[in-house]
Amino acid sequence: MVTAKPLPEELSKLPFTIYQARALGVAPNRLRAKDLMGAGRLIRVHTGREPSIVERARVLCAATPDAWVSHETAGIFFDLGLPPWLGQEPLIHLSKPHGLPRVRRAGVIGHRVRVIPGEVMEIDGIRVSCPARTWLDLAHKLPLRYLVAMGDQLIRTPRPELEFRSLPFAYKEGLRLLIRQHPNMKGVEKARLALDEMRVGSDSLPETFLRLALLDARLPEPELQLRLNPGDPRSPAADLGYRRHRIAVQYDGAHHRTREQQSRDNRRDEFFINAGWSYFKPNADDLADGFQDLIARIKRAYSRHDAGSLSAR
Repeated sequence: MVTAKPLPEELSKLPFTIYQARALGVAPNRLRAKDLMGAGRLIRVHTGREPSIVERARVLCAATPDAWVSHETAGIFFDLGLPPWLGQEPLIHLSKPHGLPRVRRAGVIGHRVRVIPGEVMEIDGIRVSCPARTWLDLAHKLPLRYLVAMGDQLIRTPRPELEFRSLPFAYKEGLRLLIRQHPNMKGVEKARLALDEMRVGSDSLPETFLRLALLDARLPEPELQLRLNPGDPRSPAADLGYRRHRIAVQYDGAHHRTREQQSRDNRRDEFFINAGWSYFKPNADDLADGFQDLIARIKRAYSRHDAGSLSAR
C-alpha cells in the first residue's frame, strides 16, 4: 500500500500537474496514493474535493503552456453576465494561437484564434482573454440584446469600494478598434451593431434589457443614473428615467436584499416620491414578462405629464 506522505504546502489543497509535483521533489509513487486521482493527462486532484472553476482553469493552463482561458469561461471570470444557456457546462474553454493545434484533453473545449498583443492578460497567474476580446469571442453566440448588455458591463464605471478597480474594462473607442482589427471574425458584424446600442450607465443586465425595451416601445432614450439634483454628486440617483417628465425607474435586483442596501433604497425612494416624481421599482417578475406591464404604466405617466403641461399653458 502506498503511504500518503504529506504533500508540499503548495500542492496540499489545489489541483496540480505532475511537472509541478516533480519540481517540488514529490516522488512518482506519491502521486499514486489514494488521496489523489487523475483528472486528465498529467493532472492530479485531491480525492473527494471538487475543484472550483478557477482552480481547474489554473491547472489546465499549467498543463497546456501555450493556451489561455477564453470564451464562456473568461466571461465567468470577469462576471460579464452570460445567458442562462451558456457557461453551465463543467468544461473549461481554452484558446491557442491560430498556428497551433487546438487543445484536446478531457474537460476542455479547445479553440484556435487569431490574437494580437494585449488581448490576453494574466490574473493571479492564470492567462485569460481580456474582457473586450471575450466580448468579441462570444459575439457570434449571443443574441444581440445580450451582446449589448455584456458590452454595457464592459464600459460602465465601476464602484471601487465594491470591485477593487476604478476604470472600466473597456471604452467604446477601444472596442471599435478591436472590431476593425478582426474584420473576418465570426460575429464581428453583430458586435458592430451592439456597439452602436451600448451606453455607459447601465450597471446590470436587467437595466440594459429595460433600456432596450423602452426603446422598442418607441419611448425616447432614457437618462441613465438619473440624479434627482443633477448638480449635486451626492444627490440620490435612480437607474434611469425621464427628467422632463419626472419619471424615475429603479430596478430592484438581488443585491438590494441586504438590510443596509434596503435602508439606502428606502431613503432614495422617499426623495423621489416626495419631490413629486412618478417612481417605479420593477423586479425579476417584470423582467420575465419583458417589462410589458411596466412600460404601459410608464407610458401612462408620460402621457399624464404631457397633458398636464399642455393644460398649464
